[in-house]
Amino acid sequence: QVHLVESGGGLVQAGRSLNLSCAASGNIEKIGPMGWYSQAPGKQREWVASIGPNGKTYFPESVKGQFTISRDNDRNTVYLQKTILTPEDAAVYYCYANIFSGGRWDDYYGQGTQVTVSS
Repeated sequence: QVHLVESGGGLVQAGRSLNLSCAASGNIEKIGPMGWYSQAPGKQREWVASIGPNGKTYFPESVKGQFTISRDNDRNTVYLQKTILTPEDAAVYYCYANIFSGGRWDDYYGQGTQVTVSS
């Protein structure tokens, strides 16, 4: 089995930084792309960022320049950072990873971490 567990959410003051991490564990042979989605209250889940195994990053145009994504392949961990939070960043953030386990590639998702932004 494979598990993804996010951490770093909670109550953050507007203007402060966001630092999330997501660690994959279990029967992992290889990890392909990893990334993050967010889902704000009453809205659909939106793609925030992705990063390939070689470190190449991808962002939707709507958030390009706002977030930083990185990964530590030795720790099977992906990170998401934003320097200055605004109330609009309040959402549940989900990580995902494309993982080769048990002879096949599958997409795995974390349970999500709530980020609440206080003004």
